[in-house]
Amino acid sequence: MMTLRRLLPDPASSALDELYAGLTLDDPAPGRGVHVALCMVASADGAVAVDGLSGGLGGAADLRAISQLRGANDVSLVGAGTVRDEGYVPLTGSAERQADRRARGLRHAPRLAIVTASGRLAPDLAVFSDPAEPPIVLAAEGADREALAAIEDRAEVHVVAGASGDLDAAAITTALADLGLPRVLCEGGPRLNQVMLAGGRIDEVFLTLAPTLVGGPAARIIAGDAEVATQLTLVSAYEHEGDLLLRYRCRQG
Repeated sequence: MMTLRRLLPDPASSALDELYAGLTLDDPAPGRGVHVALCMVASADGAVAVDGLSGGLGGAADLRAISQLRGANDVSLVGAGTVRDEGYVPLTGSAERQADRRARGLRHAPRLAIVTASGRLAPDLAVFSDPAEPPIVLAAEGADREALAAIEDRAEVHVVAGASGDLDAAAITTALADLGLPRVLCEGGPRLNQVMLAGGRIDEVFLTLAPTLVGGPAARIIAGDAEVATQLTLVSAYEHEGDLLLRYRCRQG
């Protein structure tokens, strides 16, 4: 049995399978429309990837965490670049996870919402491979309409825009709320995370800190031009084979 150590709250040990067992993301706070949980993995020096992929960082505990979090949400929100780079597939999940979600009143699998400024998503991407689980595509007003037309038979396409015409956090979260998807797991990448942070739309953070040093030019989990300092409160901490799994709440306002 792979042992999971809970460091906070109430130190204890358990099986790895118990990590975030039974978790459902919170309902939105009054007036917010959606509840957004950011889920990322980073090296000890803050890198978000090794050789361009996050899979080079996370171990068994990180894989368990993302599986459990995809069992706790209504929709996974991800940037188009991350879909391409990480080879996203439909988030159908195991029969066990589907049954657990249904038992808690959730859809059998989370929806997947892809954010794209350009609209250029190749129709043959693996993420479009299951007609029963078409992803949602949230495209900017300036997106390539021909590219969007090429995926309309395999995705649910919505053209959305914020007050400035850009795909900002308010436009994204309003679209998801209107679609009846209030519990949002934001899976990155760093640029999308910056949009959500700058818009004040991140409510909590699930961060796996891997026992790895990367160096070089790798991006951090949030990357953008503007600094947006947000205070966090540590809610829980687990350790497994050197990985630290941290859950924080954002101190809104």
